Amino acid sequence: MTLQTAIPPGLPAFDVASLCADLTRQGWSQQSLTDTALLTALRDEAEALWRADALHRAGIGRASDHELVREIRRDKTRWFDGASPAQRGWLDFAEDLRLDLNQRLALGLFSFEAHYAVYEPGGFYRKHLDSFRGARNRILSSVLYLNPGWKSRNGGLLRLYDEGDEHVITDIVPEFGTFAVFLSEEIPHEVTPALAPRFSIAGWHRCNDLGRAPALQAKVLPIAAA
Repeated sequence: MTLQTAIPPGLPAFDVASLCADLTRQGWSQQSLTDTALLTALRDEAEALWRADALHRAGIGRASDHELVREIRRDKTRWFDGASPAQRGWLDFAEDLRLDLNQRLALGLFSFEAHYAVYEPGGFYRKHLDSFRGARNRILSSVLYLNPGWKSRNGGLLRLYDEGDEHVITDIVPEFGTFAVFLSEEIPHEVTPALAPRFSIAGWHRCNDLGRAPALQAKVLPIAAA
């Protein structure tokens, strides 16, 4: 089930140079996107899928290692298949970003995957790194938030930790249009319990061969994968 509302041309714009500077300096960045046509269409589709019970409880791991662990994460997801104009618009944005980041930072990114994520009241995701066992090919994680009027008191914060996994770097409020980007294998993070339905798009730019981006290689913490 997808929405087929036409999306006006044009992709969200933001300061890519600032994003690259942040990634180089600290491994993460928080940006704001203002393309309300595309972002509103994405929000509408995510909410429609949720209300139609067309999302699935998320687990950890992949293939034979995949399992539902309610003590670690409680969210529902739906992977993008590019079937709607809204999804295609976001995939186009991610592709433009991939090309720009490769040109500016030589990351060797070659593909992108994404899913809608909904945290119902009480939903959370314990601290983890976005890296699967034996397949360390997620280089860059991103989250677009789709929650108009969201306040800190509503919970559902994206909490980033330093690479040593000891100190909180920042709490990101999942307000509509907020776009968080961070290095998948270096920034432990969690989602604090949400007190209201919380909508987002989680995405990962991937690289099959970390030898193409040796500066980003890091020790993976023994905690749950996204």
